[in-house]
Amino acid sequence: MNKKTLIKIIALGAVALLMILGAIFIRSGDAEASSVYSTTVMALAPPVIAIALALATKEVYSSLFVGLLFGSLLATNFKPIAALDTLIGEGFIPAVEDNAGIFIFLVLLGILVALVNATGAAGAFGRWAAKHVKSRAGSLAAAFLLGVLIFVDDYFNCLTVGSVMRPLTDRQKISRAKLAYIIDATAAPICMIAPISSWAAAVAGVAKDLNVDGIRLFIDAIPYNFYSLLSIVFVLGMVIIGVDYGPMAASELKAIRDGDLGAIEAEDFAENPKASLWDMLIPIIVLIVMCVLGMLYVGEFFNPESGNYHYLIGAFGDTDAFVALPWGSLVAVLFAVIYLILRRVISFREAMNCIVKGFNAMVPALLILTFAVTLKNMTGLLGAGAFVKGLMEGAASGLYSFLPAVIFLVATFLSFATGTSWGTFGILIPIVLPIFENDPQLLIIGISACLAGAVCGDHCSPISDTTIMASAGAGCNHVEHVSTQLPYALSTAGLAFVTYLLAAFVRSPYVLIPVGAVLTIGLLLIVKLVQKKKQA
Repeated sequence: MNKKTLIKIIALGAVALLMILGAIFIRSGDAEASSVYSTTVMALAPPVIAIALALATKEVYSSLFVGLLFGSLLATNFKPIAALDTLIGEGFIPAVEDNAGIFIFLVLLGILVALVNATGAAGAFGRWAAKHVKSRAGSLAAAFLLGVLIFVDDYFNCLTVGSVMRPLTDRQKISRAKLAYIIDATAAPICMIAPISSWAAAVAGVAKDLNVDGIRLFIDAIPYNFYSLLSIVFVLGMVIIGVDYGPMAASELKAIRDGDLGAIEAEDFAENPKASLWDMLIPIIVLIVMCVLGMLYVGEFFNPESGNYHYLIGAFGDTDAFVALPWGSLVAVLFAVIYLILRRVISFREAMNCIVKGFNAMVPALLILTFAVTLKNMTGLLGAGAFVKGLMEGAASGLYSFLPAVIFLVATFLSFATGTSWGTFGILIPIVLPIFENDPQLLIIGISACLAGAVCGDHCSPISDTTIMASAGAGCNHVEHVSTQLPYALSTAGLAFVTYLLAAFVRSPYVLIPVGAVLTIGLLLIVKLVQKKKQA
């Protein structure tokens, strides 16, 4: 028996033992009592256990299940029957119900990718790209640029960039883990500094409930969002300098030397002399246009009786991506089927077979997302937000000037442990606002630190939906994506933390951003120099 299996058996055995002890020693009549672990540090234990198991064993499904099962036991004071009831009734069912729109979007995008692959269009695009983009750096830069351009929503970004760029990066022998990192680094970080995005809408919604101009607050915070801005610098520096380190270096070496890209399954790009690169680009362009129109439509941009009529920012602020993305992707899939059949690059029967292929390709992402959201529900039941609120209020009096750096750390850990950036800034913004109400400039820096930490934790966390989407978009193993990108994300987080410490003394973004950029490039150059010395 190997070490990983032994760890998983011990963890499952411990949970089973706790359930048995709960059944023996705790009276069933107390089943409705509130958890004694609520709003304590134990509220963060379930996701920490799940993440630790996933990283230790490289197996995500059972790791997440152990974490959420432990969470349900904590939420019910270790009563087995009540725990199972809570797990189903307040965990799995709400997870599926509340995220049905994203599940539909995932499946529809999987179908669209299967259609494009079956026609031979993906192969045609790969051949065209090989003639025009002739270097690994060029391929990575193209993936980065596309990620920046698709800034309206992180889910949309992850899956679209992945499906478009895989043929190109595969030809350049770029590992799927590297592609997943580029996707992830241009998803949430870019959305968090884009005034017209679903993330801006989420922040504005939280602030609106507190009688604050949310969009104005969001825009003012952008220059101080050091994690997002330094992530851009880090990716560009990494591509231009040509440096990798940690597990990512090993993945890239396998891809270059052995041709092992780390794909979940080998993709068979059909060869079809009738297919052209436009058979891939036109459906993707239609997808992008229709999803943006869907977000505007749901936000009542086209409704003359709405306050958002022809008001772009307001429409994005009031839209619902969980409705708009399925709306746009359904239209795109219907268009693609009709267009590709009329082009005679695919038959009707083959197109219908792609429905099953597309669904099957997204099953791993659907499973991980369901487990991850269920785990978030268990953490919510345990009052993780109230626990963190208490910590923040305790730190406010003694660390006032350095509080932005503290807020960044707290937001990062909370987002990492719970896997939700939106939930993190939803908890912390109401706490941060009154702390700095008499210092407008430090208020903006504090809000930025909150948003940056939420993005950072989301970027690192194995149970973050954006991380899951990036894995699905790149078609790589989820745990490999997490383990390879973690050193990069933590490096950027460390640099952002230093910049927030400096913000206590220098409150100008025109000074802090260049300093952070110089530190980032300096770190990459030092790593490159150390690697050269080792190879000498």
